[in-house]
Amino acid sequence: MRGAAYRAAPTVASGRKVAKVARLLGISDQTIYVWRRQHLVDTGQLPGTTSSGLSELAAARRRIAELEAELAIHRRAAELLGEVTSPKGGSKRSA
Repeated sequence: MRGAAYRAAPTVASGRKVAKVARLLGISDQTIYVWRRQHLVDTGQLPGTTSSGLSELAAARRRIAELEAELAIHRRAAELLGEVTSPKGGSKRSA
């Protein structure tokens, strides 16, 4: 949660209507509900993945995509050079 989410949370918690707060911030009602639910998860009041966990997961997915792209480049280079390598990194050709 960032910026507007931190401003919206106490406003909604103080009893103001979600629709009014959303209109003031120029966002949808649903966004406020999502932020509120994420706040409850982050504070341990609801089960789920915390904001920091979601950030780590996104970073891990980006890194996996980078590694998969790099692997595809290496495999293509190996094809062009006529080498066949095991996906497990073995250096010997299997018969």
